[in-house]
Amino acid sequence: MQGGNVKVAICGDGGWGTALSILLKNKGLDVHVWGAFQDNIDEINKEGVNRKFLPGVKIPKGIAFTHDPDKACKGADLIVIATPSRFLREALEKHKSLLKNANAPFLSVVKGLEQGSLKRMSEVICEVLGDVRLAVLSGPSIAPEVAREIPTAVVAASKDQKLAQEIRDIFRTERFRVYSNEDVVGVELGGALKNIIAIAVGISDGLGLGANTKAALMTRGLREMAMLGVSMGASIETFQGLSGLGDLVTTCISLEGRNRGFGEKIGNGKKPKDILKKSVAEIEGAWSVKAALELGKMYLVELPITQQVYSVVFENKSAITAVNELMLREPKAE
Repeated sequence: MQGGNVKVAICGDGGWGTALSILLKNKGLDVHVWGAFQDNIDEINKEGVNRKFLPGVKIPKGIAFTHDPDKACKGADLIVIATPSRFLREALEKHKSLLKNANAPFLSVVKGLEQGSLKRMSEVICEVLGDVRLAVLSGPSIAPEVAREIPTAVVAASKDQKLAQEIRDIFRTERFRVYSNEDVVGVELGGALKNIIAIAVGISDGLGLGANTKAALMTRGLREMAMLGVSMGASIETFQGLSGLGDLVTTCISLEGRNRGFGEKIGNGKKPKDILKKSVAEIEGAWSVKAALELGKMYLVELPITQQVYSVVFENKSAITAVNELMLREPKAE
């Protein structure tokens, strides 16, 4: 899978899917993007900008945006799954035959956990589509920055190392560096759990609590991520790398990060349910937090920050009460 003749189908016209389509088109690949909503596809094709999900970024000519999944996926050498986590299973089930018959490897760039099943995104894909060739891509990669060709480094993980290396070669450019990894569990959990910690950091920002609080939340949050990940079979080293610490830092400090921004609005006094209702883009951390808590209980891992985020977002606990309860927890060794 190399050269300009490679066809890549991206299932999902959100900010991340669009940013990756720009990256690949600029590299000379044949890129097709499928979107679920005809009106957004029509606007992109007319205006050359994805105003809904990636405003302010000009889309190069030649990317085929379509509402027809068959047109996007037929003959593809690689199918990139960029559907929001809470809609992933539904989308896969709806287009199951088409995707299985495409006879192409898959790359998941979805960061989240499925509510109810508690499954990672690659697990959902394999449960619906069967034993397909599959890799995941994650790391510190804010979509607008990737689209603007700001230097970025990410990780492609797969049990199939040949596929991980193929993904690395397809996506890497002078401004987009891709490392390979075998730890699919760790890479996916890092991408999902860091969004929850970013909400906590955003709440802290909204309350005006400063750098000390932010550093504490990020440091202890990384520990929560790593403890749960290792209990689920991931490598501790993965959480010290790009898809763990790297992604956490980016999501917590970037003013363009949706999860941090969601938390900041809560800290400013907005009601979580109202923010979620009005948000055009997905706030993945809000939809993963319950599953993360249940996984913590299942694997006997204490997740105090995650618990407080859940209580603030879904149980109407005040943000300042949550902070106070974290500070007043029983003293313990680090």
